[in-house]
Amino acid sequence: MTDYVRKILTSAVYEVAEQTPLDPMRLLSQRLGQDILLKREDLQPVFSFKIRGAHNRMSQLTAEERARGVICASAGNHAQGVALSATRLGVRSIIVMPTTTPEIKINAVKRLGGEVVLFGDGFDAARAHASGLAERHGYVFVHPFDDPDVIAGQGTVGMELLRQHPGEIGAIYVPVGGGGLAAGIATFVKFLRPEIKVIGVEPEEAASMKAAIAAGYPVPLDQVGLFADGVAVRQVGDETFRLCRDLLDDIVTVTADEICAAIKDIFDDMRAIAEPAGALALAGLRRHVEDGAAPEGSLIAINSGANVNFDRLRYVAERAEIGERAEALLAVTIPEIPGSYRAFIRLLGRRAITEFNYRYAHGVGAHIFVGVKLTQGDTEKREIIDLLSSNGLSVTDMTDNEVAKLHVRHMVGGRVHDLDDEMVFRFQFPERPGALLKFLEGLNDAWNISLFHYRNHGADYARVLVGVQVPPETRQDFYAHIDAIGFPYWDETENSAYRLFLEAN
Repeated sequence: MTDYVRKILTSAVYEVAEQTPLDPMRLLSQRLGQDILLKREDLQPVFSFKIRGAHNRMSQLTAEERARGVICASAGNHAQGVALSATRLGVRSIIVMPTTTPEIKINAVKRLGGEVVLFGDGFDAARAHASGLAERHGYVFVHPFDDPDVIAGQGTVGMELLRQHPGEIGAIYVPVGGGGLAAGIATFVKFLRPEIKVIGVEPEEAASMKAAIAAGYPVPLDQVGLFADGVAVRQVGDETFRLCRDLLDDIVTVTADEICAAIKDIFDDMRAIAEPAGALALAGLRRHVEDGAAPEGSLIAINSGANVNFDRLRYVAERAEIGERAEALLAVTIPEIPGSYRAFIRLLGRRAITEFNYRYAHGVGAHIFVGVKLTQGDTEKREIIDLLSSNGLSVTDMTDNEVAKLHVRHMVGGRVHDLDDEMVFRFQFPERPGALLKFLEGLNDAWNISLFHYRNHGADYARVLVGVQVPPETRQDFYAHIDAIGFPYWDETENSAYRLFLEAN
């Protein structure tokens, strides 16, 4: 620990990085009843903390290593940090990025002086290619997190915030991807102020540090959700694991909807837009406060970055109110007779309706997909469900149903007759030309596609709902085919949203 603190105190980060503000979040503090502050790493020259670790690592290069040049693999923030630092140092930089990387990030790296090489569908393939290039050409590989100099550079965030807030601090909440930022901050804070809790925060769909600590060593996740792409790491580093295992007080996991709500909180208080990974720590802080697990004293969250595609804000806005429990999504079955709508709306009274989807289907019951604005969170939602149920209506809560939120709410429109053996799957496709063709060719002509819904969320990947007619005797073969395609998928055939609104009669 002493060696790391020495490295942090003598770090060269301020040759390119800036000391960022520690800003109070007055609106959120008032709402949650606790003093909350935000460390603004989104205000760095590359809009992310990653410049700190990248430059501190490269400032240690020998003259011979500088002459060889550096290489890294990254889809965004680390890439920009390495490119800017290399340009300032007069060093050649090669940045390997997945072919799915949005043009805005590729152009940002080029503007900062990096030579971009596009390879592979994701980070793992890009990293393997970068390692191969480094071995063949002698480039120095700059690791995004599992390097002592990178960790020390990120640790300067902890040094700054202790100087900026010398008073009582209950906890510091840090986003965790590979673990470099959390390891650096925890090392410095625990050395000087061991009474302060340091809490790591991960997305539920990419909790690689939590899995490593549970196993006792770094383990690869089978699947990694990509919404918070800045922390979408399949396996944490050996050194970051060692430090985080010993120094973190806890790890909190949060949903994508909770991250969206935290992005909205930052905008409301700061008029600033955070990327999903940037708002991750604040989402964990909110979860801790609402669960009654947060300690007394000031609570600090690290806003780690602001590199977000503008198109992605459409998805964030759509999900933020669900994340802060300000909207309920319900599937309600009412009698298919005149007057039923009016009676249903009367039951809801003066509550604001955010969404109302229905199409006539032959039968005695009409299925309605309805969104209701909430002012008292889950308590009010339960009251609404109880009210509707007590009046003889069948109600299914869709608020946390991913298929309902992503797809079905946009597809309500009637059912299909005489469609046999339909199964429904949710896929994540890389957002690039040829991905759909690869999927279709993997299925060949043995199975008929009966349903398809795709939405672009401004991300590096697409979320797709696919219906396929799969006779029971071919299902084993079908699963082998979709496993071979290699895209993450989930079987949603029994999902209540599908069965209520889309399943064939």
